[in-house]
Amino acid sequence: MLENLTALPADKILALMAKFKEDPRTDKVDLGVGVYKDASGNTPVMRAVKEAERRILADQSSKAYTGLAGDPAFSKAMRELVLADSVAADRVAAVATPGGTGAIRQALELIKMAAPNATVWLSNPTWPNHPSIIKYLGMNMAEYRYFDEATRGVDFDGLLADLDDVAAGDVVLLHGCCHNPTGANLTLDQMSEVIAKLQERGAVPMVDIAYQGFGDGLEEDAVITRLIASSFDNVLIAASCSKNFGIYRERTGVLMAIAKDATQQALAQQTLAFLNRQNYSFPPDHGARVVTTILNDADLRADWEAELEETRNGMLELRAKLAAELKRLTNSDRFDFLAHHRGMFSRLGTSPENVEKLRAEHGIYMVGDSRMNIAGLNAQTVPILAKAIVDAGI
Repeated sequence: MLENLTALPADKILALMAKFKEDPRTDKVDLGVGVYKDASGNTPVMRAVKEAERRILADQSSKAYTGLAGDPAFSKAMRELVLADSVAADRVAAVATPGGTGAIRQALELIKMAAPNATVWLSNPTWPNHPSIIKYLGMNMAEYRYFDEATRGVDFDGLLADLDDVAAGDVVLLHGCCHNPTGANLTLDQMSEVIAKLQERGAVPMVDIAYQGFGDGLEEDAVITRLIASSFDNVLIAASCSKNFGIYRERTGVLMAIAKDATQQALAQQTLAFLNRQNYSFPPDHGARVVTTILNDADLRADWEAELEETRNGMLELRAKLAAELKRLTNSDRFDFLAHHRGMFSRLGTSPENVEKLRAEHGIYMVGDSRMNIAGLNAQTVPILAKAIVDAGI
């Protein structure tokens, strides 16, 4: 059997990580992998997470399964965090998943079951796992324009023009905040136009929200998702806790399916539980229990929100410093977009050849499409990166 397997393309980010580890240079800078790092280059465990884990360790009396959908308290806490009161609770079906990736996979499985002929529309560019999973599942896929290489902002006219080709029943995947990989986000007014277009076309929106709290604030980053949720009979939302709770390895996510009414919600809930059973059966619980503990305790939640805000402001400060240093070196404002982008990532909008030049000549590691992880910088490496960008002629 196994001799029939063929080699698959290497994951570009994992390959980049391997190259970085092998590089002997002491002044190398890793801006590739999408993990938050503090000024010391560490990915710390948040204070509230440590305390929640301490309480769980002291109080937990069983490791029995929680149920196919996971702990209902986790789904409730995440529904309130992401959606607040934008839709009625009895319209929302939800299941715990292994990370945001698990939520995306289960959402696509649900689409394949409910609307097998639907085309899933993705922004160009988008997170590489989106098209990878869609292709693996053998689903129809199309793209809409998103990033303007000249302005490093959103190509909004191109986006709207492409959405004119969306058919009734198609699914359009949108990023809730902190667009990955570009860092360029739609404004609330622009999203309102997108919503009107999707309503006109009869499309179903699917939202990937993996960075709530990393952009403009915990509540601010949820505004677009809540607007979408309140504007359609059906919406799919995949949310990740990896970044904003810093629990990457605990694989904690949730898939929410917003139904037209309570009857439709019951069927959606049953189907989501069935899909979990077919894939990994009972979802992991430790990370979900940590999140639930934090969100349901006033003191822990306040401490978590404070540390999350410190993280967010730290990334904004790095963006501002990098944009200012590039302005100083070039006497130009062409890099000001870096200060306007939000989240962990920005896309420089340069060629793969220039990205390779940054790696080979300066030890700067970023993904080939010029996506760089702003959280991989610190005060010492900002001027190093700025000089390398200028020296590379970007």
